[in-house]
Amino acid sequence: MALLDRIHSPSDVKSLIVEMLPSLAQELRDCMVEEVSKTGGHLASSLGAVDLIVALHYVFDAPKDKIIFDVGHQAYAHKMLTGRRERFNTLRKFHGLSGFPKRGESEYDAFGTAHSSTSISAALGMAVADAMKGSDAWHIAVIGDGALTGGMAVEALNHAGTYKEGIKLLIIVNDNDCSISPSVGALNHHLAKLVSGNAFMSARNFSKRALKPVPKLWNLFKSVEQRTVNFVAPESTLFSAFDLNYFGPVDGHDIASLVTVLKNIKALDGPMVLHVVTKKGKGYEPAENDPTLYHGVGSFDPEVGIVPKAPDPDHPTYTQVFSRWVCDMAEADDKLYAITPAMREGSGLVEFEKRFPDRYRDVAIAEQHAVTFAAGLACEGIKPVVAIYSSFAQRAYDQILHDVAIQNLPVMFAIDRGGLVGADGETHQGVFDIAYLRSIPNMTVMAPSDEDECRKMLTTAYRMNTPAAVRYPRGKGPGVKQTEALVTLEIGKARILRESRAQAGRVAILAFGLMVSRLARVAETLDATLVDMRFVKPIDEDVIVRMAQMHDLLVTAEDGVVAGGAGSAVLEVLAAKGLLVDTLLLGIGDHFVPQGTVDELMKDNGLDEQSVIERIQERLKKHAR
Repeated sequence: MALLDRIHSPSDVKSLIVEMLPSLAQELRDCMVEEVSKTGGHLASSLGAVDLIVALHYVFDAPKDKIIFDVGHQAYAHKMLTGRRERFNTLRKFHGLSGFPKRGESEYDAFGTAHSSTSISAALGMAVADAMKGSDAWHIAVIGDGALTGGMAVEALNHAGTYKEGIKLLIIVNDNDCSISPSVGALNHHLAKLVSGNAFMSARNFSKRALKPVPKLWNLFKSVEQRTVNFVAPESTLFSAFDLNYFGPVDGHDIASLVTVLKNIKALDGPMVLHVVTKKGKGYEPAENDPTLYHGVGSFDPEVGIVPKAPDPDHPTYTQVFSRWVCDMAEADDKLYAITPAMREGSGLVEFEKRFPDRYRDVAIAEQHAVTFAAGLACEGIKPVVAIYSSFAQRAYDQILHDVAIQNLPVMFAIDRGGLVGADGETHQGVFDIAYLRSIPNMTVMAPSDEDECRKMLTTAYRMNTPAAVRYPRGKGPGVKQTEALVTLEIGKARILRESRAQAGRVAILAFGLMVSRLARVAETLDATLVDMRFVKPIDEDVIVRMAQMHDLLVTAEDGVVAGGAGSAVLEVLAAKGLLVDTLLLGIGDHFVPQGTVDELMKDNGLDEQSVIERIQERLKKHAR
């Protein structure tokens, strides 16, 4: 790490000569693989963006010039070059470095980005603001990993094209032909045309010669623009349609050429697009060969690479429960149609696509479209299943409410990663879904406590003729054997798992989803009644009334926000029935949850076994006085 040890800020990068930059890039990659193999993280995307990031920090003047990464998991080299390499071993750990750009972490992180397709909007806003203030700062949106397929990015391009001069905005399309799953859609196919065959190879070589003599004077630049910059102009209609000056495509791993191109662009004005072609996983052969496998990784031996774990049929993850269920249900009903917004692997739809390709669609990073597309299918008698992460479903809230619920359409939502998800931090914790879904009329919301309950709830939701959501956590369940048949549950009915034998100071724990198994030993320790509530909406009013009449303290437990959550639903029932009973609401407080392991976050939020016991005992003391 001879060079990297000398780099503590971007000014140290600028002290190097251009010929040294490829060596710096290789050291960054070696360090990245070594550290991420221990901490886990988003590896392939960041490996592919190393050369581009080195060139950007060599040419531009961060933090005055603002670099916004979209999506943020391609920014590891940026973190290392901006004074955070010594802390890189804390990446994604509790109280450690975030896996994404984060404004509160460094002045070099101009904008927090972890969800997709936001960078152009943010950079444009910054560019307009700085122009109003008379600043000559540049604003660079590095948009990659399929983020350009998100509708918000296209909206921003449309807006950016209305500014002809006076702002300094550079949109870099980091084209690596892959998001998390392989990129799909017409837009991706358009970009593929630009870099296919001889067109890209000739442009790549021509760029080295043609861009060097581009004059700084704008008028002269415009006169040679079509001959020297828009290398494949007949195909570059996408950005031309937005009236944006398009440069490229250029080789994203030729640092010397990138530096030349960026220096020439820096002398210009107005919104521009630079199309850079990179290889996801660049510099680490296993990641180059399988970028999807190395997109998000746990710890692994970098010498060996990731060794896939043998399947454990007795302890499947909830995602695997869904994966098996959706194939079984598709066999039983040819009207089932599965949809995912760019999360084929993560949502468990790989096998489904193989077996039912005509009833599957990855709509790219377009959550809003996914939901309204499903609504359209439902209007014509198809039974859509939208497989989506909890934190991504937030991006489609209006479509869930407006296009599905108001019309009372039978769209089913399989919401993965509900609750605390761990190392991805504030942006990916699925703690808001219960609160935002239960407020929507016509919506049924279920939270399974184990694998068998999950399978039954998926069947129940699918066979309803109204909107329904099953939200389940990341990872494995408690190991309950699944019923083979596709059976349903009675809507809105809880189940009592344990009844207290106490005569006084009786406690009832009304638990939702994951919290049922997590608090089973608490119920035993305190001799409390334990209820698996099953349904957040419609909630089981009868069981709530019974528990209130028979116990001195009700405890609601959920792995979501307390404000407006499942505990609030219990309180609403008590208020409506005029019942006065002491109630303790356990869940996530009024704050965003940082990164860490699920166990660390449970403890930090007072939801681990010992904390719950102490909180209940403290409340019971009031009854003993």
